[in-house]
Amino acid sequence: LICEAYHLMKDVLGMDQDEMSNVFDEWNKGELDSFLIEITRDILKFKDADGKYLLPKILDSAGQKGTGKWTGIAALEYGVPVTLIGEAVFARCLSALKEERVIASKTLPGSSIKFTGDKKEFLEHLRKALFASKIISYAQGFMLLREAAKVNNWHLNNGSIALMWRGGCIIRSVFLGNIKDAFTTNPQLSNLLLAPYFSERIASCQQSMRQVVAQAALVGVPAPAFSTALAFYDGYRADILPANLLQAQR
Repeated sequence: LICEAYHLMKDVLGMDQDEMSNVFDEWNKGELDSFLIEITRDILKFKDADGKYLLPKILDSAGQKGTGKWTGIAALEYGVPVTLIGEAVFARCLSALKEERVIASKTLPGSSIKFTGDKKEFLEHLRKALFASKIISYAQGFMLLREAAKVNNWHLNNGSIALMWRGGCIIRSVFLGNIKDAFTTNPQLSNLLLAPYFSERIASCQQSMRQVVAQAALVGVPAPAFSTALAFYDGYRADILPANLLQAQR
């Protein structure tokens, strides 16, 4: 998600690294306060020994340590739609096809549409979309924990798990405390999105998610994590889905 936000800032809004670093710095002072936002701010402003920014010198081909892959496999085994982590893993896989992407960039046409909107307004949409998508990703993670606990007869304290992550983990963020509060208030909570604090935040951000996903599609910047967050949200809130046709086809 953060990489996609960076990509949109760079290729849609045409921002330089100092500008982007300042935006992440501001975001880190509010509800997006987290370890990853903090180090993104620092990475963007870091310069190499030659005085040039380091980030553009790093190859855009990501490897994997396996945790995302394991989570995706577990999600499929338990039948839980942990779509954001799945898309993040596939985005890494796609990035690894560097040589093919270079060839494709010279062959396959893209969008000719350019962003013509208000930069400040879009940045606020992007902030809200990032916040909402992070909430959805955490919600999916706890859905997986709930299903695994049910199958394996585990007795998990989800509030304590959230606090453990806040204590020293790459995914630590300020709203882990809000997750703890949600599960303390309702230990049987079926989904974080249904907790009052998070449902209110999502309600205030969902239009921004639509703006970001739509703009990314129009200008041809890939945003699979933002897109799947919105798709999951719309699917989860739908009382009727077209799976009846799928069942009929079978």
